[in-house]
Amino acid sequence: MSLIRRGNAFDPFSVDLCDPFDGFLFGSGSSGGGLFPSFPRVSSETAAFAGARIDWKETPESHVFKADVPGLKKEEVKVEVEDGNILQISGERRKEQEEKTNKWHRVERSSGKLMRRFRLPENSKPEQIKASMENGVLTVTVPKEEPKKHEVKSIQISG
Repeated sequence: MSLIRRGNAFDPFSVDLCDPFDGFLFGSGSSGGGLFPSFPRVSSETAAFAGARIDWKETPESHVFKADVPGLKKEEVKVEVEDGNILQISGERRKEQEEKTNKWHRVERSSGKLMRRFRLPENSKPEQIKASMENGVLTVTVPKEEPKKHEVKSIQISG
């Protein structure tokens, strides 16, 4: 069973998977001891970064995705289109190399992989996607097609 979600609300265009029983004592979990099938888990090390926040707005001309990817260079982020209509944004922030002489007092910055996928609406032009990055924000612009005008054709009635 897989569910589609966006934040706390369900989104028909998102292809992110979630575990609806996460946190329940009888839930699925990775141990396999629950009453429900197992779902893949994101390690706690990568959890914060893997769930990178992405805004998606629609303008009259395009769909615009904005992703917070602080600390990443544009070379460390990939924007791809799969199967003609799945927008995939991915990247990875690596852990800093630890030296034996260092003593950590707090570790709050996340590391790990980022991957988010969105099913683009039918009015998208995936072959014309543009992406840019500025100040840790990735902006992906997907142009929209002009709405198709419905043509009415009269049919001659015989008989």
